[in-house]
Amino acid sequence: MMNKENIIAINKKLVQEIENTQSRISEYKDLTKPIAPENAIGRVSRMDAINNKSVVEAALRESERKLDQLLDMQKNITGEIFGICIKCKSEIPFGRLLIRPQSKCCVKCAS
Repeated sequence: MMNKENIIAINKKLVQEIENTQSRISEYKDLTKPIAPENAIGRVSRMDAINNKSVVEAALRESERKLDQLLDMQKNITGEIFGICIKCKSEIPFGRLLIRPQSKCCVKCAS
């Protein structure tokens, strides 16, 4: 079980990661707006814009998934199973949770 100082540090990191991820999601949503056909860009430039939009949409989906995981971890931070690997049931190292606060698995089980 994690001590109170570690939980406070991880919660601080969760809040920071949630804010950063929400900001990234907002940026990605702006970048994925439809490309207006009346924009005077050439065929190749339009193809690049469509390709870039696909890449940004994938990044948006990944960021939304990460945000869901972060919010879930924040909600469960005071629970008994917080910081416990969902696969092997061993404690997830504090350092891993600081680097990747949405981790539900230890490094061994995540790979």
